Amino acid sequence: MSTPGSKTSGLDTRTSEVLYSRAAGLIPGGVNSPVRAMRSIGRDYPIFVERGAGFELIDVDGNRYIDWVCSWGPLILGHAHPDVIAAVTAAAERGTSFGAPTPAETELAIVVADRVGSVEMMRMTSSGTEATMSAVRLARAATGRAAVLKFAGAYHGHVDGLLAEAGSGLATAGSPASPGVTEAQAADTIVIAWNDRAALEAAVERHELAAILAEPLPANMGLVEPEPGFLELLRRTADEHGALLILDEVISGFRVARGGAQELYGVEADLTIMGKVLGGGLPAAAYGGRRDLLSLIAPAGDVYQAGTLSGNPLAVVAGLATLARLDERAYRRLAELTVTLADGLRAAAGDRPVRVASAPGLVTPFFSAEPVRDFAGGTACDLAAYARFARALLDRGIYPPASQFEAWFVSLAHDEAAIERTCEAAAEAFAAALEE
Repeated sequence: MSTPGSKTSGLDTRTSEVLYSRAAGLIPGGVNSPVRAMRSIGRDYPIFVERGAGFELIDVDGNRYIDWVCSWGPLILGHAHPDVIAAVTAAAERGTSFGAPTPAETELAIVVADRVGSVEMMRMTSSGTEATMSAVRLARAATGRAAVLKFAGAYHGHVDGLLAEAGSGLATAGSPASPGVTEAQAADTIVIAWNDRAALEAAVERHELAAILAEPLPANMGLVEPEPGFLELLRRTADEHGALLILDEVISGFRVARGGAQELYGVEADLTIMGKVLGGGLPAAAYGGRRDLLSLIAPAGDVYQAGTLSGNPLAVVAGLATLARLDERAYRRLAELTVTLADGLRAAAGDRPVRVASAPGLVTPFFSAEPVRDFAGGTACDLAAYARFARALLDRGIYPPASQFEAWFVSLAHDEAAIERTCEAAAEAFAAALEE
């Protein structure tokens, strides 16, 4: 059995291989979400997890890993945080689902509205995909227009019309779109490059947009910050052309700051999509915004959206317990840990062609000699080198995202010792990846 951050090679994963063989005959690709398959980093089967504790994952063979995926973002407090477990356990004892309102739903809406200045009302869903689909439908109803502008490499869930040039797992698979998406569904999606001011100007002159849809801090093409003034330009452009600005804060919401990226950059959305941290590790998402817009949603208005498990009582209390821990002190600590990890990875890379991008709670080591400013820059990275790097980290007890296009997620459970062990392993992994 390995220890956290161990430098042993070829950890025992025989049970994972057996479990994958069974799963592959019953579940497409043996996984319930594509990037989990680890095929993009050259593994024949994924690692099957038995449990998590703090910053560690323990697999079915007893190997322990320092986890930089953290369930792709929700676990900002780490695995099995006592407050979250206690809240969920107490709620489960009262019942797991009612299909009726509970007081905690309103409590969560109050907390969100207090944190995110642009959110006056919100509606819960069970996934970010549902929230995005619903927000786009609402924008189209409110404006009477059909076209939506998005950015290449941005992933907003597997909504049919938004899969064009999406990032995240779709980019990992090398697919610009998906079979099953019709031309009619894709026709109303306008795609331009992130941080491209000229393309934005041309698009709004050519199309009457219902919405400009953006991750304010994109993290599905790897972490790519907006260039100075670009978010302000999106806000101003939407206002000038009668479109709504929808900011997808599924990843950045409640992670990069108390009020998400909107607080960090000082730009407010008309509609905000939230998820991940909002559910504290359980399936929960929401869309929210101005009162006049959300009042169009049924039963207050005529724009229909529903969900049997929306506002699930277990997910709601997990979210409340998580957000209760995220005060200003917690965000300062998260920012400190992020800087320590990013600086450590830069030092580990040395003079090799690696660029490390970071924002509070998010890090991406790009295998690129040049800074990455858009999806084209992300796809130009040395993806084969990243795959070798990720495999080398796994062999050393470090669990990174199995894709160059996914961010590393820092949690409050991580500490300086975990970061030091990670960076020691990374120095060896960079050498293995780039000196073969």
